[in-house]
Amino acid sequence: MCPKQRSLLDRSFRVSVTLKGIDGILEIIGGLIVLWISPSGVNHLFALLMEHELSEDPHDFIAAHLLNTSRSLTHGGNILASLYFLSHGLAKVVLVVALLFNKLWAYPAMISLLTLFIAYQLYRISYSYSLGLILLTVFDVFVIWLTWREYKKQKIALVKGGKPR
Repeated sequence: MCPKQRSLLDRSFRVSVTLKGIDGILEIIGGLIVLWISPSGVNHLFALLMEHELSEDPHDFIAAHLLNTSRSLTHGGNILASLYFLSHGLAKVVLVVALLFNKLWAYPAMISLLTLFIAYQLYRISYSYSLGLILLTVFDVFVIWLTWREYKKQKIALVKGGKPR
């Protein structure tokens, strides 16, 4: 199928998966920064970045949350945080690249990975309300649905004697 004939759902799949890849790259960069900079340096960097926002609105939820999270890193959590970001980011990037190259194994792998992320996100939501986390969870459910739909299309194309598109 040529790109002009792709449906809105086909394009949505590509855009959604690409966004997950960008998110993975940002997580890798974040993980490297957290690993490279000392915990107090991370805290100082976040304080510097959030200073203007908090001066305008001292109750800004996102800025306050990011600053509070950075403070927790000064208690020895930087290695764990770095490994968390690096592993999540690397898994996403590998799967996104495989999906964009229509590797059939990557579809169920992406669905499984996102299902694990959703389970963890629901656990976190159950303890503290976060609109951002809720929106991310809804987006992940949408990406799972699009991935499942695309996986079925690729398998049908393979059964019909073609190769995955």
